[in-house]
This record gives sequence, C-alpha cells and structure tokens, in this order.
Amino acid sequence: MLHRVGKLFKNCTILFGTIFVGIGIVSSSLPASAAEQIILSYSILRESISVSELRTLADTGETSSSLKNYLDKANTKPEELQQTLTKEIEVDPVRLSKILNSYPGELVLDLASEVIQTPSGKASRESLRGALVSSALPDGNVRIIEVLENYPTNEVHVDGDRLVELYNTINNVVGSVSQIEDIINQL
Repeated sequence: MLHRVGKLFKNCTILFGTIFVGIGIVSSSLPASAAEQIILSYSILRESISVSELRTLADTGETSSSLKNYLDKANTKPEELQQTLTKEIEVDPVRLSKILNSYPGELVLDLASEVIQTPSGKASRESLRGALVSSALPDGNVRIIEVLENYPTNEVHVDGDRLVELYNTINNVVGSVSQIEDIINQL
C-alpha cells in the first residue's frame, strides 16, 4: 500500500511538472513583457545597456562603443563577459521547475535574486524562476543571456561582479537536482 502511495505521488509530481512546463510553453508564445534594458553594475560603475547589445556580444563577440567604454572602465575584457553570458547549463525543464518550486530551490532563487533582480527588488524570486524555466524550455539549456532576455520586466538590475558566482550557483543546483529530487520523492 505504501509503495502505491509513493508511486502515485511520484506520478502526480511528474504530471504537475509537465503541466507547469506546458503552461510555460503556451505563455512563452504569447506576447509578454521582456527585459529590454539591463542596469549593469561593475565595481562602482553603473550603466544602462540594451539587451540587444549584450546579445550581439554573446553571439559575435562584438561590442558597441558604449559597451566597450563601460567594460574598459570596469576593467573587464569583452571576452570574459561573453563567456559568462554564453556558458551553458544543461537541465531538464520539468526537473528545473520542480526544484525551483521547492523550499531548497526558493533559497537558491533568493540568493540568485541578489545578483539579478527587478527594478523595485520585489518579486525577484518569481521573476527569476520564470526566466530560468523559460530559458530551459526550448533546448534544455540555460544561459545567462537567455535568462536576461526572458526576464519578465522591461528593466533588470544585474550585479556584474557576481555573474560568475550566479553561474556557479545555478550549475551547482542543477548538479544537485537528482539528489534534491530523491529527497522530495522520499517525502
């Protein structure tokens, strides 16, 4: 009997995860607000940069003159930022959604929300969760540039000094997904 209940719980978890991903796929095809401007802070510098400038850097390695000036002032090489923006983290979108909706996942989102946040600093956890899952949906990979593009506000604030830390945090969470999932399944 206990085995049946555990199996039923696991099946329900998979079903709900699939439903949430399905909702994400449908809602991602609808017109929605997406980040257009990044307020990027490096050291004591703070600059507004368009998401399209960062996308160009991520795709081609080319920087606009304003982005190049900003990176020069921040003593950061364009290649370093490009690498950070495009590093891939492979993740199953259903698992990611399940983990980010669990207590440990919310703790990670709270930490990550200190690096990437809404202009008001409110609802950053929810915004970041949506951006992460939306980024993972098309190809099972998350890249920081995609998270920034999928962020559900017109403007997003990013602590550039901590972007690598954010990548490592996300990567560690994804690496621990199966361990956390085992714990959840045992509950």
